[in-house]
Amino acid sequence: MSTGQKLWKRAKEIIPGGNMLLSKRAEMFLPEQWPAYFSKAKGCKVWDLDGREYIDMSIMGIGTNTLGYGHPEVDEAVRKTINSGNMSTLNCPEEVYLAEKLVELHPWADMVRFARTGGEANSIAVRIARAASGKEKVAFCGYHGWHDWYLAANLGDDKNLAGHLLPGLEPKGVPESLKDTVYPFKYNNYEELESLVNNHDIGVIKMEVSRNHGPDIGYLEKVRALATDRNIVLVFDECTSGFRQSFGGLHLTYGVEPDIAILGKALGNGYAITAIIGRREVMEAAQTSFISSTFWTERIGPTAALKTLEIMERDRSWEIITEIGGQVAKRWKLLADDFDLKLTTNGLAAISSFGFESRNALEYKTLITQEMLKKGYLASNVLFASTQHSEDIVNGYFDALNPIFKIIQQCESGMDVNSLLDGPVCHAGFKRLN
Repeated sequence: MSTGQKLWKRAKEIIPGGNMLLSKRAEMFLPEQWPAYFSKAKGCKVWDLDGREYIDMSIMGIGTNTLGYGHPEVDEAVRKTINSGNMSTLNCPEEVYLAEKLVELHPWADMVRFARTGGEANSIAVRIARAASGKEKVAFCGYHGWHDWYLAANLGDDKNLAGHLLPGLEPKGVPESLKDTVYPFKYNNYEELESLVNNHDIGVIKMEVSRNHGPDIGYLEKVRALATDRNIVLVFDECTSGFRQSFGGLHLTYGVEPDIAILGKALGNGYAITAIIGRREVMEAAQTSFISSTFWTERIGPTAALKTLEIMERDRSWEIITEIGGQVAKRWKLLADDFDLKLTTNGLAAISSFGFESRNALEYKTLITQEMLKKGYLASNVLFASTQHSEDIVNGYFDALNPIFKIIQQCESGMDVNSLLDGPVCHAGFKRLN
């Protein structure tokens, strides 16, 4: 057992769930074998607690590091901030500079509030939108975090969130009184959203601009028109999609303006910073509600974001990662074709993923992770592309992946995939850990 696995076993005894983020649980990748912890990360490489080096062809910090781990310019800016002091009785000027930059990038927006995580930014946006609309009911599509307002969707039917990224979420601890305050609708299904608006007193429409696939022609425009006609606040959650296909929110690409947009993950290249941007008449409703937190005023996040935006703009990073991710997705398909495997890809190009059309899809994902780990790769069925994923690294990844696809072909022809696994199958969705 590796040092990381030993520590993971200890962690599950003293930390509920083992860690702070479902997506980083070892069981989501390779139960009983995943290294679980890192000692160092640089570029697109990660070192575990035993000093083993891996190339990260997986989630890259859950999409936080589009410029790669430990970018020298971002880290140097943060070091200068640390040397000058991170917290004070006074406010940091960087939050003003960052707010001005984000408004410059999004001309429809006038005002900005900052937080440090995506879940809390989503909750802030819902609070502001409810305050601005004077109505409490929310129609939503997509994944928007862990807070009560969102999980309340499962109070009426615990499968309501199953189509919104995470199946198996029970609303334990969520007040029953929040039932019938939030209603899910399916992406690209305008009629379902319109029905919700017609049958409930909806004050907020909250959605991801895109996740697994893009909008049908005219879909976002119809949602915008519906919100405008019914005096509903439209919120675009771009925590994941922001700065990956355009320099700013993905909605800029489609030319549809929300009333509020949320930006996060990539904004600080690994440092904690999220932004809620919006129209003045909506954002000023934040003054009618109490929204305040000590560590939203720390200096490292805004400092990192300003330097990250400077580098993104200079290097046009969104174009680089879109090209890398798109090429990887094409090569997944070509590799599958070589071995007569049925495989589908989805997601933004810079966040490409694939899945096998097979009853053994989860076993195959586990097998890939297991065998690629032996070859020095952190890999599963998704890639958050970074500017550090060079052509040589991508080529080496596919050289390592090729023989594993051949084994999967043999499994589709009758070989028992479970006989090839060194441990349990990886988890899908939310499961309690014992």
